[in-house]
Amino acid sequence: MNEIKDLSKTNYKWVGKRTRRPDGPDKVTGRAQYGDDIVMPGMLCGKILRSPHAHAKILSIDTSKAEALKGVKAVVTHKDIPDHALLEPPYGPVIADFHDIARNVLAREKVLYDGHAVAAVAATSERIASAAIKLIEVEYEILPHVLDPFEAAQPDAPVLHDHQFTNGVTPAPEKPSNVFRVVSTERGDLEAGFADADIIVEREFNSKPVHQGYIEPQALIASASEDGAVELWTTTQGHFVIRGLCARLLNIDMSKIRVTASEIGGGFGGKNNLYAEPLAIRLSQKSGKPVRMVMSRSDVFRGTGPASGTYSRIRMGAKKDGTIVAAEAEIYNQAGAFKGSPVGRSLDSFFSSYAIVNAKATAYDVCVNRPKVAAYRAPGAPMATLGAELTINEIAEKLNIDPIDLRLKNAVQDGGESLCGVKYGRIGLTEVLEAVKNHPHYSAPLKANQGRGFALGYWMHGGGLSSVNANLLDDGTVAVATGNPDIGGSRSSMRVMAAEELGVELETVKPVVADTASMGYSHLTAGSRTTFATGLAVINSIREIIEKLCALAAKKWDIPVDDVTWEAGQAVTHRDGFDSLTLKQLAGMATKMGGPIAGHSEINAGGAGAAFSAQLVDVEVDPETGLSSVKRYTIIQDAGRAISPDYVEGQMQGGAVQGIGWALNEEYFYDDEGHLLNSGFLDYRMPVASDLPMIDTVIIEVPNPNHPYGVRGVGEPPLVPAPAAVANAVENAIGRKLGSLPLSPPKVLAAIETGTPRGD
Repeated sequence: MNEIKDLSKTNYKWVGKRTRRPDGPDKVTGRAQYGDDIVMPGMLCGKILRSPHAHAKILSIDTSKAEALKGVKAVVTHKDIPDHALLEPPYGPVIADFHDIARNVLAREKVLYDGHAVAAVAATSERIASAAIKLIEVEYEILPHVLDPFEAAQPDAPVLHDHQFTNGVTPAPEKPSNVFRVVSTERGDLEAGFADADIIVEREFNSKPVHQGYIEPQALIASASEDGAVELWTTTQGHFVIRGLCARLLNIDMSKIRVTASEIGGGFGGKNNLYAEPLAIRLSQKSGKPVRMVMSRSDVFRGTGPASGTYSRIRMGAKKDGTIVAAEAEIYNQAGAFKGSPVGRSLDSFFSSYAIVNAKATAYDVCVNRPKVAAYRAPGAPMATLGAELTINEIAEKLNIDPIDLRLKNAVQDGGESLCGVKYGRIGLTEVLEAVKNHPHYSAPLKANQGRGFALGYWMHGGGLSSVNANLLDDGTVAVATGNPDIGGSRSSMRVMAAEELGVELETVKPVVADTASMGYSHLTAGSRTTFATGLAVINSIREIIEKLCALAAKKWDIPVDDVTWEAGQAVTHRDGFDSLTLKQLAGMATKMGGPIAGHSEINAGGAGAAFSAQLVDVEVDPETGLSSVKRYTIIQDAGRAISPDYVEGQMQGGAVQGIGWALNEEYFYDDEGHLLNSGFLDYRMPVASDLPMIDTVIIEVPNPNHPYGVRGVGEPPLVPAPAAVANAVENAIGRKLGSLPLSPPKVLAAIETGTPRGD
């Protein structure tokens, strides 16, 4: 059952309607060009040699035998990638640390995880390329390794980087550490808050890294010409970002690199990063031929970023009436081999749904011998939310207060702020909670061995840099070019907003994802920003076209432009004696009366709105095996305005499915030497259709006042509370507290039999 509750009572022609996806026919017929589909004459096959060790010094690399193999046209090692200086404090965005980026693309002094790239080859066939990488001789000195973020933060842990000293602590450390930084945020008087509490609940949690699980592996083709120009086609969530990173990393003028984003077979944040692109460019430059590189599934798991594994501690205090008076949290976020875990979002996620006067959160950014983490749909938020929400549910249980009532009592209101000080405008949190309590699922009876879980999640979606070119063509159609790859239906949403502004049929608008040479910079399709930020740019560009159309009509009628308005797809005037002019008529006369008509918008969008997602889940646990099965699932989420409701529902359902996997099944398994053991979908257990019930959605629409159509981000909020909701359901089914994800059958069975869950 899918519902939409429009609280603003505004009707539109296209916004909020279920419309056909513009890229649908190409995708279902196989015409869409994904990264693996792109071919060029004379192209070579690229392959990467990866480390078999979790941590080891590189003593030597001998590529001579590979270079001598017939059919091999180029070999690259770290010597072909320019080195970059260490990042100096103040550190700023650690994503831009090219010292680390260079070493993640190809290892230099050391390999830091099983699967770390060491060298790459380009050959005339895949068979020859595979044979060539086996001929590369690498001499290693194996070093101790550490995989767990809490263990890695201890003083006696093996240190990955001798140059890394913890930032954000006093006094300044004298010894290197795996902890890159410690960040904290707080408000009120924590000690006084706990002193005022009638009940205090403390819990610990940990989780394993999980992969985004996109079906399409990373795939690309690079072609470097004799004049230094580079053409790159790649499956990415941000081709402008890839262009900038490649240019800076390889010391190439940005204007010489042109990047085209292929269609993308899933990303979820995992395709924001730089992996094989610089290697393909260098191989193409050395060989003089286009180079195609496609990761195997094993390469994806061993060499690309999962979400952070975590360890966290939570302490919360409340009065007998349910008022939460104090909350404290700390979390150790695994960064992987190089610094940069999503500690900021973790801090902002712990308690930001609640108006807790006294609160503090601290996060540790910790390096371990695993692949560098990547974003995964609300990075940093799900595991912070896991601890906070399960602790709040335990408070409700101990005080005998309905968990929704407890949240309504403590819910942050319009004008409040997050724990990190983000100011809220109009938010729909209360509406979401009330919709949960009134939903039939909340009061439905449960069967034996079943438990019902609930959790609430918060996410502040992004704004940022977006560019749009909109061009009116002679036949009256409009091409709208954006710089954001279409991950979850953004082309449809852009078309809907453009057609709504123009007052024309949907088919009049053709959305296009442009390459980096065709328009201004656009940031990643990430952070739930695209419909909001790029949508604003689309609206601005279409409004510019409308202004020009009105001016053209005024010129045609020889009247002041102030007497012309745009209504329902045509220029009209209330002066007598003038017939309206349609978009098609004006397009036909534009080039004869002044020139082509286009609209442009290059913005840094602000005014993002907070989004809240609440989830109910019923789980049945087999008391003989510990197997947990999801029986019913309902998501209630404020979307601000659902531009395309069917895509919003799909985002909500997809986030829930990923959360189910995170809670019950998914984790990386390593042996004692740090080798990844489950580097394929047969052994890495993601949920499939037979594991899932129908997932019901309720879309709450409390419009964001900072967007013309009220948009809030919808892609990331549904994952934020999902693991917590599922874990809470399992706890309620067995009557035991469980804090270690995933809740695999052995852990659950041990908790049933002994009252204590089995360790990892």
